[in-house]
Amino acid sequence: MTGTVLVTGGTGFVAGWCIAELLRGGHAVRTTLRNANKETALRMAITPAGVCDHALSVFIADLTRDEGWDAAMAGCDYVLHVASPLGGGDPTNPDALITPAREGTLRVLRAATKAGVKRVVMTSAAATARPPLNANRTSDETIWADPADPQFDAYRRSKILAERAAWDFMAQTAGPTELTTILPGAVFGPVLARENAGSVQIIQGLLAGRPSALPKLGFWIVDVRDLADLHIRAMTAPEARGQRFIAASDFMWMEDMAKTLRAELGDRAIKVPHRVLPNVVVRLLLPFMAQLRSLAPLLGRRFPLTAEKARRMLGFSPRPAAVTVIDCAMSLLDNMSLLDERPVSAA
Repeated sequence: MTGTVLVTGGTGFVAGWCIAELLRGGHAVRTTLRNANKETALRMAITPAGVCDHALSVFIADLTRDEGWDAAMAGCDYVLHVASPLGGGDPTNPDALITPAREGTLRVLRAATKAGVKRVVMTSAAATARPPLNANRTSDETIWADPADPQFDAYRRSKILAERAAWDFMAQTAGPTELTTILPGAVFGPVLARENAGSVQIIQGLLAGRPSALPKLGFWIVDVRDLADLHIRAMTAPEARGQRFIAASDFMWMEDMAKTLRAELGDRAIKVPHRVLPNVVVRLLLPFMAQLRSLAPLLGRRFPLTAEKARRMLGFSPRPAAVTVIDCAMSLLDNMSLLDERPVSAA
């Protein structure tokens, strides 16, 4: 089944792969950009994914403004709302992330329902289904994280509040439009462009020898290609209507990620750190580790999580996390321009 699909925030890491997979599947694809000057770079970025961009149309629309959204939505069958502010946020002004994420989501949903879109699939985050760290509960789709929980930084609070706002809006809005949300873990995998590469910067840091010694931090990992596939499955599957789906493969400690890189990449991973820092030392140093500072509450924790619902209902079958880490590193090493520093926002 094909149709016209709008993907918000086309230059993003996840959005780029969603666009590529939709084009590969024969869909007419639209995407939004904040700046028309980025269109050429977007089209060049999806070329390595082996797709033709002739069926891709670009619309100018910003999550912080109403202009452009009605035109982008008109005639669309589906929307993948992937765009969201990135980065750790200004700790003195958390609304710098929270307000654009929440209000931008509502702006997209208002335009989608007005246009009679069949379904909106929204990218949230696995953190939105995470209980308090000492609750001894497994993260699943029945759980709603508390945005006031101190384990969450501004980025994760923005995801929690934006998803809550989306479900509240849909509950109060009549019409044919349906909502589904996807809750990914830390998204790694091949990088199409360096802009908004998000959590990929963790791999980039390891390849560059940063941090020089490894903290006891770990992530539930999902491959960006598998995440794009899950969005598209959720877009049309009747059983996905009104559902949340966690998207994750395996959990890996940074130490295991580093070992995997060294074992598989040989001399290309010569800078990857070996030493592991004791937690007590890491707690002293994290305030000075910009890339990992927001993850401090997760130090030494392997919180349980399940993606069984997505596997059972939508046939989600993600790659092993070790494969994702290697493919991510290879894409960075093969295109050195992708190794520039960018903010980190692992889910």
